[in-house]
Amino acid sequence: MIKCVVWDLDNTLLDGIYLESPDQPPPPSPGMTGILAALAGRGVLHAIASRNPPEAGQYAERAIGHAFAAIQCGWGAKSAAISAIMSELGVSADAVAFVDDDALERAEVSFSLPDVLVLAPQDLADAVGWPQFGPPVVTDEARRRGQLYQQRRSRQEEAHAFGGSREEFLRYCQTRVTIGPATVADLPRLHELSVRTHQFNSAGQTLSEAEFADLLGSPRRLIVTVRLTDRFGDDGIVGACVIVPDSAPTPRPGGGTWQVPLLMMSCRALGRGVIDALLTWICRTAAAARAAQVAMRCLVSPRNVPLRIALTGAGFRAGTDRGAAGVPRFAVYVRPLSEPLPELPDWVSVAQ
Repeated sequence: MIKCVVWDLDNTLLDGIYLESPDQPPPPSPGMTGILAALAGRGVLHAIASRNPPEAGQYAERAIGHAFAAIQCGWGAKSAAISAIMSELGVSADAVAFVDDDALERAEVSFSLPDVLVLAPQDLADAVGWPQFGPPVVTDEARRRGQLYQQRRSRQEEAHAFGGSREEFLRYCQTRVTIGPATVADLPRLHELSVRTHQFNSAGQTLSEAEFADLLGSPRRLIVTVRLTDRFGDDGIVGACVIVPDSAPTPRPGGGTWQVPLLMMSCRALGRGVIDALLTWICRTAAAARAAQVAMRCLVSPRNVPLRIALTGAGFRAGTDRGAAGVPRFAVYVRPLSEPLPELPDWVSVAQ
């Protein structure tokens, strides 16, 4: 799925060349800006990569009336600009499309970033109908995604200027995390998270709304959502997990195991203490129920390295589940609850 479209400006988003019209910059292209607006309504982010001075990106924002999630204007290679955008937004190359009228620029990006979908402007009208541009569900979080990334940019700018620790900055931002049981109203967002999350997704698979509804109705499963807000704005539901508490009819000697078959977290929550809070809550809740350990079967993939690092930092240790073919595609991360558990920060609340 395409999460971000990176646009060139000259003869692409703009009907003309910016530097050739210093007194009267070229107007936006009606066709391209119409497609931009339609994709934004589906939750697709937009960014600019242009061989122009920074003022060109600022002009495009004003003229189009759209706040871009990232802007890279300069004289370096377009592939370098796109790489910087991917790093800033936390998206992978196969979730990015690049639109440019210049065939040489398109070729350079295709060679340097082969996973990026590269398009000419005239191809875009057909491309927006492709499955990559059509999310199966558009939630409130999706419709506000551009706004949420604007808030993220403001938050990062303040973080760079802040002199204290990460914990102090989270308090300064008035961070609030709410962990609580999922409801039927959350099903579309749960499905969307399973489609869109990769860096923080333990199972690496998509679940439909119907499958989540079945899990929600199971007395042996607990689905938990995580909501995030701070003084910059309300991010809504940024994460969720499915928990299978130990269900032995009698207490096991030494305690049982709580299984976590699925954990998902939006990359917007990265660095904001959310994944640590959720893992702490899971472990403390399991310990209060007299469980001996928490276990999470996690896909081993280059894309979910951030999740596996977070698990290790939370005291989980990985063993290998080789499966029938003997290929170590999954690792089972186990957290013994006999070891000391961190406290939940006071900015984390638990809804009943």
